[in-house]
Amino acid sequence: MAVIKVPRPPQSAVDKDRPMSALLRSQIEHLQEAEFRLPAKHQTNIYINAVKTEGEAADYIRRVTEAVHKAHGLKIVGQKRKPGISLAAAAAPSGERKTGRATKKGRLKAAKKVKR
Repeated sequence: MAVIKVPRPPQSAVDKDRPMSALLRSQIEHLQEAEFRLPAKHQTNIYINAVKTEGEAADYIRRVTEAVHKAHGLKIVGQKRKPGISLAAAAAPSGERKTGRATKKGRLKAAKKVKR
């Protein structure tokens, strides 16, 4: 896979005291909806209407992201991941490739599994 280098933003782009934009406010609101679906012990209990600056928003996003990772047993950002990936769209190992179209019998089996 080709490595795509992304340049760091200039220091002038970072201003933690800048007022939060409407887009960031919307993202915070959506993140809070996800947070409310976590068990109570993993919620941050941060009142999002008190979040006014980009720095405060970044802190809230970091804390909720960590809480989501903890609630789902995932490693926290900064820790090394296990090698390999697990994607729903990952290719099948070479010995398990499907050839041609699915048979009618196979489609019926799949449909029965979905109904259960």
